[in-house]
Amino acid sequence: MILSCGEALIDMLPRTSAAGEPAFSPYPGGAVFNTAIALGRLGAPAGFLSGLSTDLFGQMLEAALAASGVNTALAIRSDRPTTLAFVRLVGGQASYAFYDENTAGRMLTAAEMPALPADVSAIFCGGISLMVEPGGAAYEALFLREAPARVAMIDPNIRHSFIGDEPAYRARIARMIAAADIVKLSDEDLRWLAGPGEIAALAAGLLMAGPKAVFVTEGAAGAHAFTEDEAVFAPGLQVTVADTVGAGDTFNAGILAALHRTGR
Repeated sequence: MILSCGEALIDMLPRTSAAGEPAFSPYPGGAVFNTAIALGRLGAPAGFLSGLSTDLFGQMLEAALAASGVNTALAIRSDRPTTLAFVRLVGGQASYAFYDENTAGRMLTAAEMPALPADVSAIFCGGISLMVEPGGAAYEALFLREAPARVAMIDPNIRHSFIGDEPAYRARIARMIAAADIVKLSDEDLRWLAGPGEIAALAAGLLMAGPKAVFVTEGAAGAHAFTEDEAVFAPGLQVTVADTVGAGDTFNAGILAALHRTGR
């Protein structure tokens, strides 16, 4: 099983009511949740570990996971509220306003993280769940504990406005990258973490920290993959973009599902 560990939330997406008024409609989402959903839809054995609320929105998240064949046996349930993310779309690009205080996902602690069964062959972490406490520390502890025993992948999926303590967050990501087998970043996130420079040179610096593979997405241009002795670039395909919500999360699922299919 490929276990995605991190946030599940409700994206409140902008819509227009029948009366022509601006409105928001709730959709299950969250970066790590999206990766779990995509893994299930790609036919990979998918599991999800997060703090899930028993409230109305939490029930929506559970239903969406079940519909895509995602195992939630390791999820930690509570009566705390579900995180809400109000989304603003401009030219297809999304920006977010998060409501995350005292939520089921954020308030997880390291002591609550379960032992993982032997059939978990890979874990994936990332997203806003690594940016807030105490949940960020809980997911980091889980990742560092389990990385030596199974394939470990991280995508920080950085949201600058969500980071309360930048030095502490940078230190956390550095520790997790060093423990990871696979790191995925957008070109923007790569430069935020590693500074200005060419993608290949910055990725080489990350590889020196410990990962076996680094993937970098570059928007419409395409995506790069780097290992110690290989570099591959896949150009983007021309499509009509509806919006970019979940695009990078689905990319992560594609990587993990492809590795699963080839027994790697």
